[in-house]
Amino acid sequence: MGSEPRECVPEQPARARRWARAEWAPLVLLTVAVLAGAALWFAGAHDAARLVWAAVTVVALVPAAWTTLRQLWLRQFGVDVIAVLALVGALLVREYLAGAVIAVMVATGRALEEYARRRATRDLRALLERAPRQARRRTRDGGIEVVPLDRVAVGDRLLVGPGDVVPVDGVVEEAATLDESVVTGESQLVNRAAGDEVASGVVNAGAGFGLRARRNAAESTYAGIVRLAGEATARKAPMVRLADRYAAAFVPFTLVLAGLAWLLSGEFSRAVAVLVVATPCPLLLATPIAVVSGLSRVARRGVLVRDGGSLEQLGRARTLLLDKTGTLTAGRPRAAEVVVAPGGDRGEVLRLAASVEQLSPHVLAAALVRQARERGLPLAEPAQVTEEPGRGVSGRVDGRTVRVGQLAGEPPEWAGRLGERAERSGRSAVWVSDDHGPLGAILLEDPVRPDARRTVRRLREAGLSRLVMVTGDRPGTARQVAQVVGVDDVIARCSPQEKANRVRQESAHAVTVMVGDGVNDAPALAEAHVGVAMGATGATASADVADAVLTVDRLDRLADAVEIARYARRIAVQSATVGMGLAVLAMLVAAAGRLPPVAGAFLQEGIDVVVILNALRALGGGLRRRDLPARTRELLDRYAGEHGGVRDVLNRLRDTADLVATRPDDPACLPALREVHRRLVDEVLPHEAAEERQLYPALAGPLGSAEATSTMSRAHVEIVRLVERIGGHLTAQPDGRLRRDEVPDLLAALYGLDAVLRLHLAQEEEEYFSLDPEEGSTAPGR
Repeated sequence: MGSEPRECVPEQPARARRWARAEWAPLVLLTVAVLAGAALWFAGAHDAARLVWAAVTVVALVPAAWTTLRQLWLRQFGVDVIAVLALVGALLVREYLAGAVIAVMVATGRALEEYARRRATRDLRALLERAPRQARRRTRDGGIEVVPLDRVAVGDRLLVGPGDVVPVDGVVEEAATLDESVVTGESQLVNRAAGDEVASGVVNAGAGFGLRARRNAAESTYAGIVRLAGEATARKAPMVRLADRYAAAFVPFTLVLAGLAWLLSGEFSRAVAVLVVATPCPLLLATPIAVVSGLSRVARRGVLVRDGGSLEQLGRARTLLLDKTGTLTAGRPRAAEVVVAPGGDRGEVLRLAASVEQLSPHVLAAALVRQARERGLPLAEPAQVTEEPGRGVSGRVDGRTVRVGQLAGEPPEWAGRLGERAERSGRSAVWVSDDHGPLGAILLEDPVRPDARRTVRRLREAGLSRLVMVTGDRPGTARQVAQVVGVDDVIARCSPQEKANRVRQESAHAVTVMVGDGVNDAPALAEAHVGVAMGATGATASADVADAVLTVDRLDRLADAVEIARYARRIAVQSATVGMGLAVLAMLVAAAGRLPPVAGAFLQEGIDVVVILNALRALGGGLRRRDLPARTRELLDRYAGEHGGVRDVLNRLRDTADLVATRPDDPACLPALREVHRRLVDEVLPHEAAEERQLYPALAGPLGSAEATSTMSRAHVEIVRLVERIGGHLTAQPDGRLRRDEVPDLLAALYGLDAVLRLHLAQEEEEYFSLDPEEGSTAPGR
C-alpha cells in the first residue's frame, strides 16, 4: 500500500503557530511587561511605569472577569473571583504595581493548569479510527471485492484473511481460529466450527475463512462497544479542581473580612489590601505545581496521565477494578507443561511439535517454538507441511508424520484424563500425534504477571481498600488467577456492558479506578473515575478512552502511579493549607490597617515562594519502592536468566519421578535418576548457593532488612536436604536396580523437591525479580 502524500509546511512558520497557541505565551508577555515597568520606574519614568503596570492589570483582568462571569452564570464558584476583585480594587485605588504582581501570579497559575490539562489528552476519535473500515466481499462470479463497511448487508458472504479483524457479526462458513480476547476477555484462542456465530472486533488468528454477515456494521458488536464508550464518556462529570474545592470556604470568608474592614474603618484601601493578600496564589500556583510535578514523575515511570484532575482522582481512589487477560496476566500463551503418553519423552514431544509449527503464522505456534528454543531443543526442518483451519498443522519431521492441534478419533484412556485435567486447571491442550496415535499434549496457559501479586500488595498499602477482578474469562480460570494475586472479589464471564455496569455501581460508593487492555474494557474505563489502559500490550479502544495509559508492559508501574499521585496530592493539599493559613494572618493584619496593598502584594509573593518550594517536593519522594543499585539489577538479571536452566532440570526431574513411579524395574530408571541427581548437584545447588551468597544480601537494603529473605533461605536448606536424600538412595542401590521398599520414600523426595523448587522459583520471580525497575524487564513466566 502506498502512503498518502504529505503537505510540505515550512518549519519556522509551524513553530510560530505552535508558540502562538502555547499556554505559556500570556505569562511570558505579562512578565516582560512588568519587568519593563520596573525598568522605567528605576529610570525615573514613574508615570510611564504606572501606565505599563495598569495595562498589565487590565490585560489580566479582562479574561479573568469573563471567565468568572461565565462560571457564575453556570452557577460555578471558584477561587478566580478573589483574583478578579483584587485586580479591580488595585485599579480603583491606583495600586498598579500590586495589580501587576497579581496579574503575573494569575497568569502563572493558568499556564500551569492548562499545561497539565493538555498533557496526553485523548478522545474517542482514535477508537473510531481503529474500527474496521472495509470488508472483502465475495461476488456472484466467485471473485472478491473490497467494499466500504457500510455497504455490507445482512446475508453477504465475506472473506476474513489471517490477522484481519472480523468486520461484522456473522456466521463462519468453515472452521476458524479466533482471538476473542479483545471483545470477551477470553485469554485462550477459540476454535469455531462451520455454522458458529462470531462477533465483530475479534481477530482471525488462523487461516482465512468465509463469513456470512448476520448484522450490518452499525448493529454489530464493535459498533455497540464504541457507542457504550462514547455514552459513558459523555456522562462522566468534569473534574473539579482541588483549588476550587478549597474556594468554597475561603472565598466567602475573604469577602466578609474585606467588607467588615471597609465598613468599620471607612477606608476602601483596607478592603483592597485584604483582597490583595487573599489572592489565592497558593492555590493558583502551588497546587498546579505539585500536580504537574506528579504528572511529570508518573510519565518518567511509564504512565501517561490525561490531566491534573485525573491525577488528583487517582490520588483519592479507594476501589480498583482490574481486567484479567493482558492486565494481571501476560496476555499471550505459554507452554506450561508437556504431558506424554506412558513411556514417552517430554523433550522429544515438544521438539517434534515445535519443528512442525515453525512455518505456521498461528500465535500458538510462536509460543511452542519459543518454548523449545528456550530449552535448547534442536529443531528439525519440517517437510510437506499443511495446515487445516480449526484442526492444526501436520508435516514430516525426521521421516515421520507429526500432527499438532486437535486430537482426532477416540482418545486413549490417559488422553481422556489429561483433557479433564487441562479443563480443571484452566489450560488448553495442544495434542501431538503421529501415525500410531497421540504422543502427548502441550498444556498452554496465560501466565500471571510476575509483578502482579507484589503490585496488588503495594496498591493496598497505598490506600486502595477494595480490589475486584472483572473478566470475560471462565470462572475456574478467573478464580485461580484471583487467588494468586490476592484480590477481594472476582466476577467472571462479564460482557462489555456488564463490566461497565459493575464499574458504575462501584463508582457510586467510592472513587474508582479501572484497569484494562482490550476493546471490551473501553466502556468500563470510560465509566470509572480514572480509567487506566495497558497501552504497551497493543491496547486498542482502551487507550483511547482512558485517563491514564501504561506505556511499558509492567503492571507495577500502576502502583508507582498511585503512590506518586497520592504523594503529589498530599503535597498540594499541604501547600494550599499552609499558604491559606499564612494568607489569613496577613488578611487580619491588612484589615487592621497595618498592611497597605503594595506591601501586601509583596508579602503574598513571599508566601508564594514558601508554598512553591514546598510544592516542588512533589518532584521526588512518595514511592515505597526503592530504586535498585546497578549492581543489584545486574544480579537480578543474572539469576532470573538462570531460572530457565533450573526449569529444564525440573522437567527432567519430573520425567524421572514419573518413570520411578510407573516402571521402577526398568533398567533405564536408575541411570536416569543418577543423571538428574548429577544435574541437581552441578547446576541447581550452585545456583541456589550463589543466590544465598550474593543476591540475598544485595536485596536486604531494598527489602528493608535481611529478614525479608529468611524464608527463601529456609527453602534453600530444604532443597539441599532433598537433593542429599535422593543421593542417599542412589548410594544404597549397588546392584543397579531400585529396591521396591525404597521407592515410596524416593518418590516422596523426588516429587517433594519438584514442588519445593517450583514454588521457590515462583516466589523469587514474584518477590525479587519483579523489583527490577528497568523498562521491559520481566522475570521468566511460570
